[in-house]
Amino acid sequence: MAEPIVPMEYLHGVKVVDIGDLRVARGMSRRPVSTCRHLRLAFDTNERRIYCQDCESDVAPFDAFLQLVERHHHLEAKAERLRQDAAHTVTSRAAKRIDEAWRSRTMAPCCPHCRTPIMPEDVLNGRLPMTNKEWEVRRRAARADTDKKEM
Repeated sequence: MAEPIVPMEYLHGVKVVDIGDLRVARGMSRRPVSTCRHLRLAFDTNERRIYCQDCESDVAPFDAFLQLVERHHHLEAKAERLRQDAAHTVTSRAAKRIDEAWRSRTMAPCCPHCRTPIMPEDVLNGRLPMTNKEWEVRRRAARADTDKKEM
């Protein structure tokens, strides 16, 4: 008699592996315990525990701390965006004010420092003198310091 035929695994398709079993083997849970994101945490000082007000389950202190840190980073980023928007708004408002002054037919805008009128001929063909903003900010700060010392 002939030997029995031994089936080859690679001929019958791919062997299916349950990923959940691999997660459990590595010490991870099969699924998250709950779908609640624990956004409303309560800190009970009497029982010294942290729990979610929505699902009323205990939250690990490390997870609660991570949530606080993430919220803090989010608020810092939001504050930085607001500062940048405020700086941009100041520039936009100043440009709008200068445009309004230039549109006047009877009046000419004046230099805020020396009070001399700035005429369109003064800035024609790009002859407008310019300086670095940082240098001007430093110069004004130094001037303010010397003015305070003199008083």
